[in-house]
Amino acid sequence: MKILLLGHRGMLGSDILYQLGRKYEVTGLDMDEIDISSPEQCRKAIDENTPNVVINAAAYTNVDGCEKERDLCFAVNAEAVKNIAESCRGKNIRLVHFSTDYVFDGKGKEPYTEDSPCHPVNVYGASKLAGELYLQELSNNYILIRTAWLYGKNGKNFVRTILEAARTKNKLEVVDDQIGSPTYTKDIAAAVDLLLERNITGIFHITNRGSCSWFQFTEKILQEAGIAGVKVLPIKSDQLSRPAKRPHFSVLSMQKFIRVTGKTMQPWQLALQDYLQK
Repeated sequence: MKILLLGHRGMLGSDILYQLGRKYEVTGLDMDEIDISSPEQCRKAIDENTPNVVINAAAYTNVDGCEKERDLCFAVNAEAVKNIAESCRGKNIRLVHFSTDYVFDGKGKEPYTEDSPCHPVNVYGASKLAGELYLQELSNNYILIRTAWLYGKNGKNFVRTILEAARTKNKLEVVDDQIGSPTYTKDIAAAVDLLLERNITGIFHITNRGSCSWFQFTEKILQEAGIAGVKVLPIKSDQLSRPAKRPHFSVLSMQKFIRVTGKTMQPWQLALQDYLQK
């Protein structure tokens, strides 16, 4: 299997490269090598590499930044997906793309299924939903993975931010009214491997198992890292005055993934231990 991996140096892309590179012929292209918002560059890359699978792990993920840079956000998260999907059309190329829990409004109380109505509450979520719609309109050979609260070895992430803050502060204020599922990118990479290996397509919700608030996640990070003497105080989202609104409840149901693959993801607490140990 020949795989073209877009965004291979990013947090998610680097773990996918490591996971799949041991089994398949994987070519990586990153932002200094391809502008995925350019239809011509997408077409050229796919024609030159002749992949069986294209994995798009590139995205504009700065949620607050998206509010200020709407055009750039939609160019990377939506128009680029259109470009990639159009470049794969008629060539029997499977397209793997990643979306987010932020396509939902967070007003629900039960985990969102793949068929739940999408109502994003911020520009980032709207751009990712637009990308989803392009993918479904232009391809009939895709894997669309919605995931959430990602952290990994490479790149900026919440776990690293908390550990760095704990080195210089004895008090941290963290929101307790946003509920989701922290997810290790290494585990997402393994799930992608499984879906490709089993020749499975469609929309899937994939996160680590279980859920918590950012406040609870922070307490667990400090506990597992053996950091004492830092007090964590719960606050509400509206106390932060951030540009982008966040969904309050964005837990994703993984029943479809479990049913189709016969596998489940490890609990978020064990995934965090795995990450910190490595």
